[in-house]
Amino acid sequence: MKEAKVKVRPRRMKQSAGGVVFDVIIAVFMILFVIITLYPVLNTVAVSFNDGIDAVRGGIHLIPRKFTLDNYSTVLHKQNMIQGAIVTVMRTILGTIIALAANAILAFIVSRKNFMFRSQLSLFWVITMYVNGGMVPVLLLYKNMHLTNSFWVYVVPGAVSAFNMLVIRTYMEGIPDSLEESAKLDGAGYWTIFMKIISPLCKPVYATVALFVAVYQWNSWFDAMLYNRMKPEYTTLQYELMKLLSSVMQQSGSATTASSTAVAAVTPTSVRAAATVVTMLPIICLYPFLQRYFVTGLTLGGVKE
Repeated sequence: MKEAKVKVRPRRMKQSAGGVVFDVIIAVFMILFVIITLYPVLNTVAVSFNDGIDAVRGGIHLIPRKFTLDNYSTVLHKQNMIQGAIVTVMRTILGTIIALAANAILAFIVSRKNFMFRSQLSLFWVITMYVNGGMVPVLLLYKNMHLTNSFWVYVVPGAVSAFNMLVIRTYMEGIPDSLEESAKLDGAGYWTIFMKIISPLCKPVYATVALFVAVYQWNSWFDAMLYNRMKPEYTTLQYELMKLLSSVMQQSGSATTASSTAVAAVTPTSVRAAATVVTMLPIICLYPFLQRYFVTGLTLGGVKE
């Protein structure tokens, strides 16, 4: 006769009263943290869809009181807005690709233990993170390099970043040396090692650095004002939004009485909210795809063999 199999359920360990209280405190804290984090974003979205004059009264929290699309119409129909969006998308894509490739190659070179002056060069790059020549010398340098009044002023100066390079280098130093040694025994050169061994293992830190660069490129507007102010074809989305907000604030300040001038349906508060939503929407859409690499890329770089 076959013996009947008796399934034994694993016994659950009873949690102590202190552990239950600790879990409740952590849960409450996390819920409050999520509320505090999301409320400003949701409030900004609500104000952006609310009538501008009504928004001045305040009292808008999560739901618009008087729904309207005039704020977004004002933002999207501004002159040069489409051109600025195209330039911003191009500089974000090209700038991210070029910066990631340049920093990855440079980090691979510096991370090799047989590379001479690797410590001295790393110290030099760290110093450049805290000391620079100033705005006027940088402007003169870019002018002599024929970067001003051109699209490449957005891409070339930021191709190499000391911080991004050091982040990638630290991650590469955590990769076991045995992988490189075994590849050399099989006749692989440095380029093959970098492309087929090191880079596939560096996807988390590559995604992290790519997010850093993309956010910087997308949100940057000061370089457009400083180097390409006289070139509307090289304007950026953030620069156009900044000019729009300034013009709306000036118009709001110049309107003294409602009887002499028709009060605009938009106000600086509503336009600022709509511009903020337009600015952060692409990054919010991009971040979930890179989130799983983000923490890994920053934490595993300090692990040594």
